[in-house]
Amino acid sequence: MTAKEHSPGVYFIGGGEQRLLATRNLTPGRKVYGEELIVIENIEYRLWNPSRSKLGAAIAKGLKHNPIVPGSKVLYLGVASGTTCSHVSDIIGNLGHVWGVDFAPRPIRDLIDHVARYRMNISPIFGDARQPREYSLQVPMVEVLFADVAQPDQAEIVVKNANIFLKKGGYAMFSIKSRSIDVGRDPVEIFSEQVKVLVARGFSVEELIELDPFEKDHALALASLV
Repeated sequence: MTAKEHSPGVYFIGGGEQRLLATRNLTPGRKVYGEELIVIENIEYRLWNPSRSKLGAAIAKGLKHNPIVPGSKVLYLGVASGTTCSHVSDIIGNLGHVWGVDFAPRPIRDLIDHVARYRMNISPIFGDARQPREYSLQVPMVEVLFADVAQPDQAEIVVKNANIFLKKGGYAMFSIKSRSIDVGRDPVEIFSEQVKVLVARGFSVEELIELDPFEKDHALALASLV
């Protein structure tokens, strides 16, 4: 079995239709969400389940450019208990950092107790992504803003945070949840509508990937701040 680097810090293990997405484990021997650990040539990898991660699903569906790379500074909105965030932590390594925001007390507590306690490159923040000024003293300017928030005004939340924290030329990765906006409308229309909000506010949208079959009625938009 071999591990082939797909993009900096992201790997595919095996080949063909059976290939498995993975990251190199920053904390060898420790799991986060029950994922399998695989050792290849004395390097331990954590399998990355795309059915439990919007970013993982986008990569599995053919994301061409992942701006989260070793050394990146990342603001993660809607971090929850840290499934995807833990893989981001693996990718960015000890020279990078991720600030994870969530307004639900229990997931943040789980993130602190089970993930951030063992990963010094994660800073959990109990806060409301709709009110970025509340945590503006805790988060510096970042290269990447990742948003996974189940709110009707998802695109506006991305823009609000980008205006404060995202460097010029930085990237927003925006998981669009169509059913959080309108369960009765065609998801494709909603994806297009949300992308137009970003474009109107100074972003250039580079990719839009629908996440079926991993995540129904979801898409991930990659946009740069121009």
